[in-house]
Amino acid sequence: MTAYTIKKILNKSIFSKLGRLIFKSVLCGFVICMAVSMTAFDAQSKEISNKVVRLHILANSDSKEDQDLKLCVRDTVRDYCRGIYDDVKTKEEAEQILHQKLPEIISAAQKEVYRQGYNYPVKGEFVNMYFTNRVYNNITMPAGDYDAVRITIGSGNGHNWWCVMFPPICIGAAEAGGENQTEISDVLNDTQINIIQNKKYEYKFKIYEIYQNLIKKSDKEVIE
Repeated sequence: MTAYTIKKILNKSIFSKLGRLIFKSVLCGFVICMAVSMTAFDAQSKEISNKVVRLHILANSDSKEDQDLKLCVRDTVRDYCRGIYDDVKTKEEAEQILHQKLPEIISAAQKEVYRQGYNYPVKGEFVNMYFTNRVYNNITMPAGDYDAVRITIGSGNGHNWWCVMFPPICIGAAEAGGENQTEISDVLNDTQINIIQNKKYEYKFKIYEIYQNLIKKSDKEVIE
């Protein structure tokens, strides 16, 4: 073996080790950046879940008739809730109103069930439950534990429908009516609004959901 061949092998070995070192350094830097980024995303996502109230409606079954009935109940609840949040700026204020109005909301939902020709009982309650990532129109809500008004029609064994009850995203500003109706910007800050409305966060939502599901895998209140 010539001196030139030995030198060539040594150079190749050195550059190979250097390449591996650079790759490991870049990979390590990427992991650290992702960890820092996801930590910030986790903090904002938790703050979002602490500022909103979800609405969760469970159908009696997955039959077409029961699913159609669920949507009729949904429309009734949304109609009833228009304008109830005038001048309300915090989740705590909204929950006080909802606790007061819950019997009337349940009554309106029950009357709609009877009006549609069914005799299913309707139950309503406040719960704290885990939701996976959910998309409503142009809004994506991150996975996490949320306070929610849950309305169960009959046995509640059918597919559910959900939305954000406060701020009244599922009613919509154009439909809400009242001049002082709460807007999403009254409740969430600019960073949080950007997170739930900007599609560039889709990969973070998925990573965050996987992380949350791993934590919650033994929790029976995971809403798929």
